[in-house]
Amino acid sequence: MTLSEGRRNNTGRRQLIVSGATGFIGQHLIPLLLDDHEVVAIARDEQKARSFAWYDKVRFISLDFHQDHLTFQPEAGAGLIHLAWQGLPNYKSLFHLEENLPRNYDFIKQLVKAGVSNVLVTGTCFEYGFQYGPIDATATPMPANPYALAKDNLRLYLGHLQAESSFKLQWARLFYMYGQGQNPKSILAQLDTAIANGDTVFNMSGGEQLRDYLPVEEVAQQLLDILKSNEAGVFNVCSGEAISIRRLVEERIKERGANIHLNLGYYPYPDYEPMAFWGINNKKTK
Repeated sequence: MTLSEGRRNNTGRRQLIVSGATGFIGQHLIPLLLDDHEVVAIARDEQKARSFAWYDKVRFISLDFHQDHLTFQPEAGAGLIHLAWQGLPNYKSLFHLEENLPRNYDFIKQLVKAGVSNVLVTGTCFEYGFQYGPIDATATPMPANPYALAKDNLRLYLGHLQAESSFKLQWARLFYMYGQGQNPKSILAQLDTAIANGDTVFNMSGGEQLRDYLPVEEVAQQLLDILKSNEAGVFNVCSGEAISIRRLVEERIKERGANIHLNLGYYPYPDYEPMAFWGINNKKTK
């Protein structure tokens, strides 16, 4: 049974569970889902959830599935968008393999066994490892850090789970994003903080890395499009265009009308990602 074939509840809308609902993507995605779905939002911090306009329009479940048992019973044929993932941006931590991987797998498996028939999980462009240039969703994963390896293994685990439990799997590899609610350690968030503080200098790397960036609102829209496509497989969530980090920062400074000097080369280039890679969108692989 696919999500489109799932049983409608008495509101006439299909039930859709969203984990990590209060995270960077979830807070922007949930408003897009409300017209067509009865949303069950799952996150650890209910106080944070109450700060969003959508809180009163969803069924909220406060849950840390790393520690607590899920007692919620989904409707038959419900869908799941699994955004939750702890421990970022520490990509090299073994926590992703030792804790995140088994906990996330168990959580998704429990919901599938309880009747969820469509599962959309957000993966990461880091699953491609040190491949360079434009990368489409048919590229062979070559994860090179614990975070990427855990994500790729979760995808493989879920593939094996399909052998004993019938459900559709949509795997959405996220590239880079920015916008309201982003991690304060991300480069544009750090830049905005520096500008707000009146700093005259912004320390950064050489800035020559080529990356694929999207505003988080577009990321949310692409995830909705994948959900609505009813197609199983692996997808890239990306712009399809490369931009240098230096240009990204310079454009933000211009947009803000700020007077701040870039101290290029202050930080070394990250050793967990290639210098130049970006996504090819509208592609998937079975």
